[in-house]
Amino acid sequence: MWYNNILETIGNTPLVKLNKIVKDIPATVLAKIETTNPGNSIKDRMALKMIEDAEKSGKLKPGGTIIEGTSGNTGMGLAIAAVIKGYKCIFTSTDKQSKEKFDALRAFGAEVIVCPTNVDPEDPRSYYSVSSRLEREVPNSWKPNQYDNLSNSQAHYEQTGPEIWEQTEGKITHLVVGVGTGGTISGTARYLKEKNPAIQVLGIDTYGSVFKKYKETGVFDKNEIYPYITEGIGEDFLPQNVDFSLIDHFEKVTDKDAALMTREIARKEGIFAGNSTGSAVAGVLQMKDRFKEGDVVVIVFPDHGSRYMGKMYNDDWLRDRGFLKDDKLTARDIISKKESAEIITIDSEKTVIEAINTIKTLNISQIPVTQHGNIIGKVTESDILDALLESPSLKSQPVKNITTAPFPYVDLNTSIDRISSMINKDNIAVLVTDEKGNAEIITQYDIINAISA
Repeated sequence: MWYNNILETIGNTPLVKLNKIVKDIPATVLAKIETTNPGNSIKDRMALKMIEDAEKSGKLKPGGTIIEGTSGNTGMGLAIAAVIKGYKCIFTSTDKQSKEKFDALRAFGAEVIVCPTNVDPEDPRSYYSVSSRLEREVPNSWKPNQYDNLSNSQAHYEQTGPEIWEQTEGKITHLVVGVGTGGTISGTARYLKEKNPAIQVLGIDTYGSVFKKYKETGVFDKNEIYPYITEGIGEDFLPQNVDFSLIDHFEKVTDKDAALMTREIARKEGIFAGNSTGSAVAGVLQMKDRFKEGDVVVIVFPDHGSRYMGKMYNDDWLRDRGFLKDDKLTARDIISKKESAEIITIDSEKTVIEAINTIKTLNISQIPVTQHGNIIGKVTESDILDALLESPSLKSQPVKNITTAPFPYVDLNTSIDRISSMINKDNIAVLVTDEKGNAEIITQYDIINAISA
């Protein structure tokens, strides 16, 4: 047997029992692994459904352009369908999303426009507003609007819900889903509650999102809204696909807990999943008192870990945000082990010969260059030699004339591995600002000294 095209492989994803990571929960906990869809996410389901419904209604015409605001996964589903069906794609997204998501969209020929995260949805710069403007401007275009297009939740009513019911033989007692557009949780919940109204539907929210408070109070509180790191869940508005009447409880999970749990799932269960999966599993552990022996809990695992290699699966990214602490030395440790000494700099208006004398006197090989007290660049022995060989008269010129790019700055939490990889023949040091706000220089010698101390 074979499929006529890749779109026919969407759905029928496996249900897998979790073991080590949920060992303290008495219930059976199952993961609905949506990464086996061709676009490696659950969004393939509703992307295809939205396109097919738009084709039937005449909103999407042959040769048209699909324009959508997306964090990446919906865009992937739309892009794959567009390749098969002959449409163009333009996607808008936010600058908090991982670069891997954008690269994946572009791999399918889509155009991606990155917009700022920290603006209101109504702001003309927001990814919602930009996609709406493009729909008005681009001829023969259609905007799916995954947030308010009810084909989104209908796809899960027709597919995801029935699959889970059949795979659990009707024994499911709890459904756990991260809530973003609301399509997955609402469509799946509607089907399952029609089968058994006693099934508990638990939505995972994030701090900085409005969902939980709105569910519990009916109040849309703008004070709840602030930027957050977790991808794929939470919103600063109320999508029409979120049917609050079907969701029994919202559980909020911090950015840190979501990020660290994302990694734990790979290390304890061998499942390479994305950031919203980390949120969902962390939420289940927070809610463990809700579950008893004999319960069957299904958690939707929406997307693949490959989209987060530069973020949740990157130690330095986690350290920079204070999410990860380990035994490796950091920039803080290196400067604490250095002999206390004020960093030697030279003002940009000083002459090259003065720079030469400073380097010779102090027996150093490089010196940062300042302007009004701020480091703007550097000069090294090789910079000076190259300049004088080309023009000996330069020695009386200001040192700013031969200044090269400054040493890169690192955070105090940057690991010794990362710092070491940044130091090479072209870049012989890095700079770091200590806790008092003073600049410190770290060289290869400092790294060796810290390791051997």
